[in-house]
Amino acid sequence: MAEDTVQGGPVLAADGTPLKASLNKAMRKNRIRALLLVTPLFLFILFSFLIPIFDMTFRSVDNWQLVELMPKTTAALADWDGKAIPEEPVFAALVEDLKNGAKSREIGKVGTRLNYEKSGMRSMITGSARKAVKVKEGPYKPQVLKFHRYWDDLETWTVIKRNTAPYTIGYYLNAVDMKYDKQGDIVMQPENQQIYGKLFLRTFAISLGITIICVILAYPISYLLATLPIRYSNLLMIFVLLPFWTSLLVRTTAWIAMLQSQGVLNDLFVFFGLVDDANRLQLMHNLAGTVIAMTHILLPFMVLPLYSVMKTIPPSYMRAALSMGANPLVAFVRVYMPQTLSGIGAGSILVFILSIGYYITPALVGGTSGTLISNQIAYHMQSSLNWGLAGALGALLLASVLVLYMLYNKLVGIDNMRLG
Repeated sequence: MAEDTVQGGPVLAADGTPLKASLNKAMRKNRIRALLLVTPLFLFILFSFLIPIFDMTFRSVDNWQLVELMPKTTAALADWDGKAIPEEPVFAALVEDLKNGAKSREIGKVGTRLNYEKSGMRSMITGSARKAVKVKEGPYKPQVLKFHRYWDDLETWTVIKRNTAPYTIGYYLNAVDMKYDKQGDIVMQPENQQIYGKLFLRTFAISLGITIICVILAYPISYLLATLPIRYSNLLMIFVLLPFWTSLLVRTTAWIAMLQSQGVLNDLFVFFGLVDDANRLQLMHNLAGTVIAMTHILLPFMVLPLYSVMKTIPPSYMRAALSMGANPLVAFVRVYMPQTLSGIGAGSILVFILSIGYYITPALVGGTSGTLISNQIAYHMQSSLNWGLAGALGALLLASVLVLYMLYNKLVGIDNMRLG
């Protein structure tokens, strides 16, 4: 309730304060309340999504080992021209850093980092650190050259010099099958060592194939669910949602039992005479196993968006097309299908993005020909402990997804994507 105190004066609220100030105060309270409501979600996204992505991306360029653990060598190599083996001051600094590293027991981290660049440098660094402890006085260069033959190799010093920088692109070069040569130039890896480019191509090819198969299988299922009476469609929808109530690991393990040479599917093929018992199909630990298992797991993610869109299409559109002379096939293709494109787009981008990041299923049923880039990321995180390379591979995968997402937005439009 408000009234004018004087003609032409400010409008006041019931408590005597200006109405504008009172409305601003109420709106401010509403904004604070809304902010408090979304704060838990924001914190969850921050700590479970944004911070891990930032951390792994930073690890893909971070090169702290030599800077922190060999500071004297780093400083001494700052003016080295790289044309010949360094002189005595560099070796003196090296011995001091090796002694300190052996005392702190962290010199192995330097060796591990350098070993990513050149095989054998971890044993060289750790062995030299043990020997450096016994060195009491100079000259240091002739003594260090006896520690290991690598110290008399110009490439060794080139690698060390390159890794005295606090940041590096070395992990990204490795992630795209490139490296530094002995002269420090960027070149391609030998053909027999080029694995990541092929894995990226295989990942996108398999994901695209699974997406296409899911569209083909999900379209008739969704159409049936959308056109059946509600009591029947609800019953069938339970079977679509049933996989969500079962552990992913359990579903994958079930496919192992079904796809192996002595599994259920091969037994059925032999029983019906489709294949000979001595020539059972190899459906496990290969590309076929990955595609079959992942298609089954991801199919509901295509069915649900399609069904939600098809359910909103009025049946009268098809009847109108038929009444105007179109046959059922033409009416379906020209009237019904264009209205389902938003559901196809939503399901496709959902299935594709999920499939390129799958890890458990390819690891269990994929073998050497059915593994994806995510399996290599997991390997470097858990086994080789090369988190920098894992971060670089993950960052490239994320960048690829963002590029595809922007391309989809440009061609189809995210505004046209409907999930129900």
